[in-house]
Amino acid sequence: MSVALQAVRMTGRQRLVLVLLLGSQFMLAVDFSILNVALPVIGAGLGFELADLQWVATAFALAAAGFTLLFGRIADLFGRRRLFLGGMALLGLSSLAGGLVTSHGMLLVARVAQGLATAAVTPAALALLTTSFPEGPLRARALGLNGALMSAGFTSGAILGGLLTDLLSWRWAFFVNVPVALAVLAAAPALPAESRPADRPKMDLPGAVTVTTGLLALVYGLTRAGEHGFADPAGIGGLLAGAGLLVAFWFVERRAQAPLVPVTILARASVKWGNLAGLVAFATETSLVFLMTLYLQKVLGYSPLATGLAFGVLGLGTVLGGLAAPRVLSRLGNRRTLATGFAVQAAATAALALLGPEAGWIWLLLVATFVGGVGNMLAIVAFMVTATSGLPASEQGLATGLATMTQQIGITMGIPIMSAIATAAMGTILQGVTTAVLINAALVLAMAAHTALRREDPRAAAPSIDAS
Repeated sequence: MSVALQAVRMTGRQRLVLVLLLGSQFMLAVDFSILNVALPVIGAGLGFELADLQWVATAFALAAAGFTLLFGRIADLFGRRRLFLGGMALLGLSSLAGGLVTSHGMLLVARVAQGLATAAVTPAALALLTTSFPEGPLRARALGLNGALMSAGFTSGAILGGLLTDLLSWRWAFFVNVPVALAVLAAAPALPAESRPADRPKMDLPGAVTVTTGLLALVYGLTRAGEHGFADPAGIGGLLAGAGLLVAFWFVERRAQAPLVPVTILARASVKWGNLAGLVAFATETSLVFLMTLYLQKVLGYSPLATGLAFGVLGLGTVLGGLAAPRVLSRLGNRRTLATGFAVQAAATAALALLGPEAGWIWLLLVATFVGGVGNMLAIVAFMVTATSGLPASEQGLATGLATMTQQIGITMGIPIMSAIATAAMGTILQGVTTAVLINAALVLAMAAHTALRREDPRAAAPSIDAS
């Protein structure tokens, strides 16, 4: 066995840190989707109007997407370990409160608090992960496992939500987080020592205000557009305000002495194109799950629980993709892994346009979503490695905050866009789903082609593993 191979083995402490951080990320992913299946029951129990149910998910998404970048920078300046543990404590408390609520107003407050906790924990956990493992094979392996578990968590959340709602109560979709949060907090001594600069610069308040309000407005506009169409005045207003504030943020950062996001980082090819790839990966796959949910429930007549179980195959594909990603990265490098993952995802997504109204088409859906899950996870892991490579440890919170923000925006924007496309093309539900699936596949294919033609950034290339 060569010295190079021994060098890429994890130490016992690294394995413990990995389990702790991955467990928290898995729980956050479950938390994102666990309430979706239970929404009708929650509405009946708390008196939500049908049209207002989507705000249970939107309240979470607004906070999670809007504050992620800010919390990522706070982690760099004030301590990643401190922010991670504080976020986990808030998640446990807000989940306990969510399970005990007696009105829809209290539920929305609890969901906002859960979103804020997610915005704090996710970039801090990723920054702890990237700084605990050196750039190269070990980090690629850790990020591959992280991506696999997060995708498995999104899928598991739908299944677990259905089981808990059917067997116990929708309130257990909140309560299940509490013991996990307590376990993570109890294991806190295993985390790396606190890391923050000795000479702490001032917080960039103008940048923080413009980017946070800009992201909030953007997510709100996308949500309104998905609910009421892209001609909705409030939706258009939100999108325009969000775009204007983000442009203002760019100019603020160019003049700030201690910018929230240094323009030099945003201009780097690995950060810029890596995050664009992540945006496409998350937007297309999460919206595809939405489209297939419409197909399974509205065309084939599946129950919510059966729909969640059908997506278990997609979850297996993402786990396999996450486990395979480090080896693929070591052989192909970041750019070619991204292109390969997107090409596989595009082919599998395009195959779903062949789905028909008969029950026998479920086999095509299962095979295509499995294969597409493998490709999507290859792309996601390559995106995370690319977007966090070549940067000093002092900026890893910022890099992971950007990557997490990209993830949250992608998850949020994909569904309303594809929903609007499906609605506009809908003669029948199947026709609308088919049109949206083809556009989804075209977006992924375009990203695959762009990535394949772009030159590799040598600072973000994944090193090979010497296994001789």
